[in-house]
Amino acid sequence: MSRTMFGTDGVRGTANAHPMTADLALRLGAAAGRYFRRDGSSGHRVVIGKDTRQSGYMFENALTAGFTSTGMNVLLLGPIPTPAVALLTQSMRADVGVMISASHNPADDNGIKFFGPDGYKLSDEAEEEIESIIAGDITPAKAENIGRAKRIDDGQGRYIERAKRAFPEDLRLDGVKVVVDCANGAAYKVAPAVLWELGAEVIPIGVGPNGRNINLDCGSTAPRSAAEAVVAHGADMGICLDGDADRVIILDETGQIADGDQIMALFAARWASEGRLLDGTLVATVMSNLGLERFLQGEGLKLVRTPVGDRYVVEAMRQGGWNLGGEQSGHIVMTDYGTTGDGLMAALQFLAEMVRRQARASELVRSFETVPQLLKNVRFAAGATPLDAASVQRAVADAEAALTGKGRLLIRKSGTEPLVRVMAECEDAALLSQVVDDVVRAVEAAA
Repeated sequence: MSRTMFGTDGVRGTANAHPMTADLALRLGAAAGRYFRRDGSSGHRVVIGKDTRQSGYMFENALTAGFTSTGMNVLLLGPIPTPAVALLTQSMRADVGVMISASHNPADDNGIKFFGPDGYKLSDEAEEEIESIIAGDITPAKAENIGRAKRIDDGQGRYIERAKRAFPEDLRLDGVKVVVDCANGAAYKVAPAVLWELGAEVIPIGVGPNGRNINLDCGSTAPRSAAEAVVAHGADMGICLDGDADRVIILDETGQIADGDQIMALFAARWASEGRLLDGTLVATVMSNLGLERFLQGEGLKLVRTPVGDRYVVEAMRQGGWNLGGEQSGHIVMTDYGTTGDGLMAALQFLAEMVRRQARASELVRSFETVPQLLKNVRFAAGATPLDAASVQRAVADAEAALTGKGRLLIRKSGTEPLVRVMAECEDAALLSQVVDDVVRAVEAAA
């Protein structure tokens, strides 16, 4: 059986429309509960966190009903970052962790993603088995074995202390002025608290969630307001998180952006100089810029590429025994500190480098010159398969031929939205624009 419900980052879609309905969330909770309670014994527990979307209440209740119906005890964390759920799943000895979030997507979307007892996202095989359980009859627990649910009040505090411990003990942020944009999302309390407790002067924005404004003109996908705040307040740098705080974009003191590629380059070089970068290897996806690859080669380091999705980055890191990886979009995975992407902890490592070197952010955000990269998205109708069209395949073949020896082309379907992503890299700007536009037109015609 192949996965049809799970994408590259759990189950995701528009709230109250298939597959993101309360009914399916209930069945998903029951199926996951049955999967993790196969031995039939009592005492099994699940931690559930969420971001600030209005629909989170509905899915939290539905999942709780599903899990308790199969005998799982539920610990409700409330609004909390995705990496905190991964951390607490492990530290609270839960059998499974659940995060209710659609990450950087608009407020009308939501999603459900699972973590195993080790704090890592579930494998494809585990997700397939959960889907097979949903497709069948889910045996409920006997009445005397129905699970309990309770709120956990110290989840945010536990994560705050863990994040602070990731910052070098011999350093402080005294005198550093930081703008932090929390995207009106899951980190709206914890991120400003961590920075302030480490000594920073904090200018928080995107910290007024109302259930409908998560990621709305703010956060890592819309850093303009944060960049304006950095300049207006004379801040030393800016931190832009997404809705569930598992990714980050860094701004220097002029408001210029450093994406995940530049952050990873900085960390890889630093860790390598300290002998901390295991096997001299960084793991990134096929979307990472060619400039990053060239930079690492110049440093005598290796780049391993994976399919898009931080879960695939983490899988490769675990298989290879490597400790640093991530995505251009800002997922930075540092297994010395956690099991999944953590935007706040990555930002703290950047701040540590600023303080350690006594450097301006602008001196750290440009480790390499990027090769011009152009990405365009094409939305397609439900059920459509534009990449199978002969006209699209011809356009792709023509584009690849034009780029031979000059650049590269990447065409893929999004794992979280009904989009085809068309990306190319080439130092010839005119050719770059031409090949992307030609492929986009072909996809649009077939969509």
